[in-house]
Amino acid sequence: MNRVARAVGGQIVHRTEELKESDVGTECGLFEIKKFGDEYFTFLTKCKNPKACTILLRGASKDVLMEVERNLQDAMNVARNVIMDPHLVPGGGAVEAALAHKLNEKSKAILGVGQWPYRALADALKIIPKTLMQNCGVNTIRTMTTLIAKHATEGTTWGVDGETGKIVDMKEFGVWDTFQVKAQVMKTAIETAILLLRIDDIVSGVKKQSDIDAEKMAGKFQQQNPEAAPAEE
Repeated sequence: MNRVARAVGGQIVHRTEELKESDVGTECGLFEIKKFGDEYFTFLTKCKNPKACTILLRGASKDVLMEVERNLQDAMNVARNVIMDPHLVPGGGAVEAALAHKLNEKSKAILGVGQWPYRALADALKIIPKTLMQNCGVNTIRTMTTLIAKHATEGTTWGVDGETGKIVDMKEFGVWDTFQVKAQVMKTAIETAILLLRIDDIVSGVKKQSDIDAEKMAGKFQQQNPEAAPAEE
C-alpha cells in the first residue's frame, strides 16, 4: 500500500472523514489487471513522478526464478555501492595481485621474522587470481608467474580473463570492481585472521582432558596410599 501511494502521488489516511482532495493519488496514467498463470496482477503504469516501482520476475522453474532474483539483487547492490562511493578498482584479481606484489617487495626490505607476515598476506591474496585460473582450466603456476611479471614491469591493472584464463589489461578489458566492496573484504579477512589467532592463544592455555584425568588419578592414588613417599630423583 505504501508503494502504491508513492507511485501515484497519494497520501495514506486512516479515516475516510479525514480524506482531502490533495490526498488522492492522480498521477497514475494506466491501471490494468493481467493474468499470469493462475494468478492476477495489478499494474499501475505510466505514472508521472513515481517514487516506487516493482520488478516482476518470471522463470521456467522455482530454481531458475531464485537464480534470476539473486543475480538481480547482486546487480542492484553493485549499483547502490557505486552511487554511495563512486570509486572503482580493476577486477579479475588485479587488485589482489598488485597488493601481493607490493607486500612481497616490502618484505624484502625487512630482516628477520618480521617479513613473514607480509609474505603470508601476499600468499593469501594470490588465492583470488589462482581460483580464477583454475576455473578457466589453465596452467595455474605458469599463468600466475606471467601475472606477477606483468605487475612487476607493466603496471597494476593486469588481471585474469574469467572466460579464457588469459592475462589481460582490465583497464582496456572493461572489468571493474567497486572499491567499497574490496576494502570491506580486506578488512573483514584481516579481522577474522586476528580473531582466529586470539582464539588459538586462549585454547593453547587450557589443559587437555587427558592431563586433567591423569591428575585426578594421581590424587586418588595419594589418597589410597598416604604413607607412600614421593620418589626422589
